[in-house]
Amino acid sequence: MLRALLTSALAVVALPVLPALARENHALLIGVNQYPGLDERWWLKGPGNDVQLVATYLTSQAPVTFAADNVTVLSDGVEGATVPTLGAIRQAMADLTDKVQPGDFVYLHFSGHGSQSPALDPTTELDGLDEIFLPADIGPWSNKVGVVENALVDDEIGTMIAALRDKGVDVWAVFDSCHSGTVTRAVELADDEVLLRQLPPEALGMDPDALDAVATRGLDDPRAGAEAPFDSAADGQEGSFVAFFAAQTTEATPEKKMPRGKPDRKPQGVFTYTLMEVLAEYPGATYGQVGQEVLRRYSVSNLAQSTPLFEGDLDQTVFAGEAGGRVSQWRAEVTEAGFQIPAGSLHGLSEGAVLAVMASAADADDAALGYVQLASVEAFSSTGQPVDKDGKALPTDLPKGLTLRKLEEGLDFTLTVALPPAGSAPADALQAALTELQEFSGPRLTYVGPDQDADLRLAVLPDSPRPDAIWVLPSTGLAGDLAATPSVSTQDKDATDLALTLSDTLVRMARAQNLLKLGAAVGAGDLDVDVLIQTKTAEEETLRALPLAPVPTLLPEDEVHVLARNNTDGPVDINVLYIGADWSISHWFSGRLQP
Repeated sequence: MLRALLTSALAVVALPVLPALARENHALLIGVNQYPGLDERWWLKGPGNDVQLVATYLTSQAPVTFAADNVTVLSDGVEGATVPTLGAIRQAMADLTDKVQPGDFVYLHFSGHGSQSPALDPTTELDGLDEIFLPADIGPWSNKVGVVENALVDDEIGTMIAALRDKGVDVWAVFDSCHSGTVTRAVELADDEVLLRQLPPEALGMDPDALDAVATRGLDDPRAGAEAPFDSAADGQEGSFVAFFAAQTTEATPEKKMPRGKPDRKPQGVFTYTLMEVLAEYPGATYGQVGQEVLRRYSVSNLAQSTPLFEGDLDQTVFAGEAGGRVSQWRAEVTEAGFQIPAGSLHGLSEGAVLAVMASAADADDAALGYVQLASVEAFSSTGQPVDKDGKALPTDLPKGLTLRKLEEGLDFTLTVALPPAGSAPADALQAALTELQEFSGPRLTYVGPDQDADLRLAVLPDSPRPDAIWVLPSTGLAGDLAATPSVSTQDKDATDLALTLSDTLVRMARAQNLLKLGAAVGAGDLDVDVLIQTKTAEEETLRALPLAPVPTLLPEDEVHVLARNNTDGPVDINVLYIGADWSISHWFSGRLQP
């Protein structure tokens, strides 16, 4: 036995030492703005900006290294990029599949129009419809072959992703497009401020009534959730797969000029921009945590009425990187222009914000050498100048390796509301009540003109079930499910009653959103308390974890339980508040949680 062990050991030592294959990260970014085969009114403006924003983030900010040569951009209107025709997309995916090695990571991003067509294989779709992504050379529907010419069908996307996973590659795919959802353009904004990434079937020559006849939209168990807009690879593949979708198949998603308040803002996919914001601040989060934060920002900022969908192993860290907390400090470079840091509006910074100057990233806040106020803020960079704060001035002689630290989350508890255009009876009634509305609403609600950027938009919808009402819409001015959209009638109210009722609605919404803002700003901190949301049903009475991303489906009689565990050495006071979909706030519990 001893002789055999020695022989084995010598044999192992004698083997040549092979270098480990280094993991590489790759990205394919597809943005389609113009569709020559369609009427120009269906063209988009934001997808090219989306892919440029994502490319910049990946090559300069991502927590894992994306070499510029490994980031391929297919987009019209982007210098040096290939036009994203169906052939170009197929070739780029094939080249990528040939290039990657086991253990590599691939990020895929699709920005553009989506639509639906009758499924070539109805057994693969719960609703009988294929979801399709529209390349630049999209053509019309062909009754002869039963497909939309040059469409990229969900089944083919699934096959492409399966080929990557078969090679042992981890894949994250993001789709900023929408399909069958319908919304009403309730507010016309100047210069195409808001566009929908949704193409109605008739624009492709399809019969919408025929589509409705095909669709079953049935699920045996509603708790199973929505079907993913694109088919993923089959189970058992070697590489992992995570997919983010801007909207479920029954919803629409917009593009909008962002970021808000910037004079040089650009059309961006609301979902893409919000996702990049979250990744910039939380590069070490899990996919599930990123999804939850995206959903929270949608709710707080009234970005859209769609509900993004998240699929796959959401417990993994994004980009298959290392877990970590929120990024709130950055290495500074001192130049003639001032203190420069590689962080900007995507990281939650704004002009006028004050950051602490730290000699070391590990120093406590009270060891700040002084302070810098940001004078200019771009998407990925900021420049600041020294400023006196709390009686402390920045010294002339500074050590090398300075860090600028964001000391606290600036909370803006104001709500900007855009008024409807004048000329209709409801709008004129609101104008007559405006002085009292401002008085009843209080100083935190600001009312601006219909052409101004705002958190909420008041609108008149003549074709709605309540044509006399003032409707409260998100910042895009798009009306989705009117049954879930707040509105206040005008015909049965004088000016005072209208002002009281509308102010009550707006103040309620503001309170709920401000509570969400406050919770995000002070929620975790250094308090070591675990919180787990659990559920059980009448059919399955065992408590089990309730994942919050994707958004869970609950039915009447289901139960939700909150389990909190205090891991600190002392007692912790607990208050549980529930914010409802109708912006109600309920106090569920208060008490002291012992260690």
